[in-house]
Amino acid sequence: MRKIPSLSISPEKVFFIIAKSRQSDGKADQPDLTADTGDDMPEDHGNSTDRSELSGFIRGLNVDEQIELVALMWLGRGDGDLDSWRDLHAEASRAHNNRTASYLIGTPMLADYLEEALTQFGKSFEDFEEHL
Repeated sequence: MRKIPSLSISPEKVFFIIAKSRQSDGKADQPDLTADTGDDMPEDHGNSTDRSELSGFIRGLNVDEQIELVALMWLGRGDGDLDSWRDLHAEASRAHNNRTASYLIGTPMLADYLEEALTQFGKSFEDFEEHL
């Protein structure tokens, strides 16, 4: 049995990002029922609020956690596997900059990729949801 690498970012933080990302994506997928109605109804800023909160949360992580989050996204996307975790982590470290939050939030299927990566680390979103 291969040894699973340890993570410096807590699974709870990653699951929070997954939940917020799904919330934001869900609102983005909803049709804008106020469009072209001619009403002076206020715009729904829920999606931008979720994205702002998610962006602020990611920016609030320390550099190691941000790097690991990018590496996890790449792992879940299939850019490597647990055997190549060190390489993914090293590449994410080399690529790290102050646009990590924008990069991650702008990645389609971010929540799915992060969830897939955590399952490879033996962590389940369902287990996390039970503790909410």
